[in-house]
This record gives sequence, C-alpha cells and structure tokens, in this order.
Amino acid sequence: MVNLVRQFPGSVAQRPAVAPRSGLHRLMRKRSTIAFLMCLPLISIVVGLIIYPAIYAIYLSTLNRSQTKFLGLGNFTYLLTRDTFIMVIEQSVIFALSAVFFKATIGLITAHLVNNLPDKGQRKWRGMLLVPWVIPLALSTLGWWWLFDPTHSAFNWTLTGLGFGEVPWLSNPYWARFCVILVNVWYGAPFFLIMYLAALKSVPEQLYEAAAIDGANAWQKFVHITLPMMRNIIAITVLFSLIVTFANFDIVQIMTAGGPRNMTHVFATYAFLSGIKSGDIPLGASISLFMFPILAISAIFILRGVNKRGREM
Repeated sequence: MVNLVRQFPGSVAQRPAVAPRSGLHRLMRKRSTIAFLMCLPLISIVVGLIIYPAIYAIYLSTLNRSQTKFLGLGNFTYLLTRDTFIMVIEQSVIFALSAVFFKATIGLITAHLVNNLPDKGQRKWRGMLLVPWVIPLALSTLGWWWLFDPTHSAFNWTLTGLGFGEVPWLSNPYWARFCVILVNVWYGAPFFLIMYLAALKSVPEQLYEAAAIDGANAWQKFVHITLPMMRNIIAITVLFSLIVTFANFDIVQIMTAGGPRNMTHVFATYAFLSGIKSGDIPLGASISLFMFPILAISAIFILRGVNKRGREM
C-alpha cells in the first residue's frame, strides 16, 4: 500500500481536503438571490421615486405652511371645512367616473368592431385608432384647446356657418366640464380598445360555435360568453384607468386651469394651485393624499372581485 502511494503521488490519499463552501457562496447560488440582485436597480428606482416621495408627502401634510410646527391632521380638517375643496372632491369623482365609463364603453364597442374585421383591415384600424394614445398628451390637449378657444374656436366657426349660435365652451362651467371629460375620453379610449381587443382574441372560437349550434344570437353570445370571459380584464383595465384619471393634471391645467370659478378643478390641479402657486406645500400634499383612500377602496373592491372569479374558474 505504501508503494502504491509513492508511485501515484496524486492519489486521493495525498490530496488536500476541500474546504467547505461558505454561506455567502451558497447564498449567491440560489435563484432567489440572483433574481433579487437582477431586480435591485428597479427596486432602487421605485424606492427613490415612489416610496420615499410618498412617505415624505405624508410627513409634509402634518406640518404648517412654514413647515415649522406639527399639526397632525390639522390640514385635513381645514380642507374639509372649505366649500371649494368639497366641490373639488365632487368634481374629481364626476370627472373620473364619467370619463372611465365612456372610455370603457367606447373601447368595448370599438374592440368588437375591429375584431370582426379581416386581419389585414384590423392592422390598419389598430394603427389609426391608437394615434390619440400615442401623441403626447400635452400636445394633443393644446390642439383641443385651440378648437375650443372662445376667440378663434373652430367648432364655433362651424356652428355659425351652419346657422347656429356660438357655444361658450371654456367660459361656461358645465361646458368646460364637458370639454375636459371629452378630451380625456378621446385620449384614453384607445387604451381600453387595445386591452379589450387582446381579451377578445383569447376567447376560444369553439364557445361561439357551440352557442351558434344551440341557436344563440349575437347579443346572447356577448352576454353569456364574451362578458364572462373578459370580466377580469375589464376590471383590471378600469382600475388602472381610474387611478390615472384621478391623478390627471395635463388636460385640466392646459384647457381651463381649474376655471371658470374653480368649477373644473380636480385633485391634481387644486393641489398644484394650493401647494406650488400659493406656496403652501403642506396643504398641497394634504390635497393630493385625499386621492389615496378613494383609490384604495376602489382597488379593494375590484381586486376582490377579480380574485373571487379567479378561484371560481
């Protein structure tokens, strides 16, 4: 045995023992650790641009105007005693709900029309109908403002040419509300279109064929097949659009700046007016935080319905 060891110096008997792997080495070999390290840049961006500003906004909302005294919920109670802010809450809810409703309705109808076209025609119509969503919002809103402008309104020029009277599009509170909702619907409807069109593509054709054999008409197919299969997509799309619409700033600020008589202000524009223009940053932060409970309640109800339907399926 001794001779064999001498003849083969590289044998197992003379090899040094392998050192056990360190805990750090084992940790780095885990897939979860690698995934976390790959996502770390994105996590840093989210923390720096979303979580930290949100926490700092909550902190600011508890201070006085000069940011030298702690007020607790003082800014919130002050806002709830102002008639203008109550009107802003009402206008924000009306603006968001009505705009999302019309966007969802128009998107659903348009998606069905495009889905029934031949494939070649679908590509052309998808490209044309996505144009409002692709154009920068500030640029397209400025174009709409020119169309509604009281002095050089293209719409009023058309109406007078047809023998009708001029309409005070942006100087009348109710017409101004109509205008900002119209522009929001025009801009956001293509998002619903593309989401609903994708959902329609995922509905199996065999279901429609079986329904046709049973004698179902187009409306019955829509109610009993299309809507149940698209319900989760509809709910998620409505939730996303509700969040974006509640936080909308560009359309109202460019077209009316909250006027006339503060009748078109929403949370974002009123927070800008109170926080930036008036110099009361804590009050502006308090106004912007009023969106959170409204959106949180909406998200809870919508996502609970989505989870319930997911378990049923």
